[in-house]
Amino acid sequence: MSFKKDTKAPDVRPDGGGGAPSPAKPGKAGGRLQYPCSRCPLRPLRAFREFTEDELDFVSTFKKGELSVERGATVLLEGSSSAHLYTILSGIGFRYKLLHDGRRQILNYVMPGDLIGLQSGLIGEMQHSVEALSPLLLCVFERGRMNELFRDHPGLAFDITWIASREEQMLDENLLSIGRRSAVERAAYLIAFLAGRIRTRQQTGLIPITQQHVADTLGLSLVHTNRTLRRLADRGLIQWRDGGCEVLDADGLARVARWEPVEETQRPFL
Repeated sequence: MSFKKDTKAPDVRPDGGGGAPSPAKPGKAGGRLQYPCSRCPLRPLRAFREFTEDELDFVSTFKKGELSVERGATVLLEGSSSAHLYTILSGIGFRYKLLHDGRRQILNYVMPGDLIGLQSGLIGEMQHSVEALSPLLLCVFERGRMNELFRDHPGLAFDITWIASREEQMLDENLLSIGRRSAVERAAYLIAFLAGRIRTRQQTGLIPITQQHVADTLGLSLVHTNRTLRRLADRGLIQWRDGGCEVLDADGLARVARWEPVEETQRPFL
C-alpha cells in the first residue's frame, strides 16, 4: 500500500456513530460542548498542572469542539494533513506505522491528557497513524492558531514542547526495550508501563489491548507473544480476559522487566 498526501485526515462523525471512519469535520457533541474547559474532567486530577486564568481563557477559545470516536476507528492517517489538533479527554488509542506489505509497528499508546496531531500542525503531514483502542472523546483545537499560542502564551508553548519531549522519552524507553530486553522482559515492561500511566489518570479496569496489539508493539510473532504472556500469567502477574489484560502485580512486572518506574510529576496538557 502507499500513503497519499491529502488535505484532510479521515475522521468519524462527531456523534461517534457507526461504521468505518469517514471524512467529517470535528464538531461539538450534541451541538454544544459536553465539557467546557472550565469544567474539564482532567483539571482536578493531580497528574495535571493547573492553568492560569489567562491560559484558561485562551484555551477555551482555542477549543473548537469535541469528537467522539468508536473503538477501532482511525483518528489520524499517516501522510494526511489535518486542520486540527486533539487532546484525549477519555479513552485510549495508539500510534502506529505500516510497512508497504501491511505489517504494523505500534509506536506507543495515548491516554487522557495526551496531544495528537502535532506533527501535522508543525511538519505539514502526519508521519504515523492513530487508532482508537477504546471509545475516545477528543477535544478539538484549531491548528491555524498555533502561531498565536506561541506568540502570546509562552507558558502554553513550553507545555507543547514538554509534551513533545515526554513523547520522545517514552519512545526512547520503548526502543531500548525492543532492542535489548528479552521477550518476557519486553512484555512485562509494556504492561507495567501502561498500567502505571492508566493509574495516574485514575482509570481502573482492564488494559484494553489484545495479544495482537502486544505482538505489534514488541515486534514478536503472535505465537511467541502468546507463549510469553502465558509465562507472566503463570507467575501470577497478569490475567488475560476477553476485554484485555488485568494486572495482578505491577511491582512484580517491573522486577521481571528490570525496570524502575519513574514517578511522574505534574504534567501539562491543553
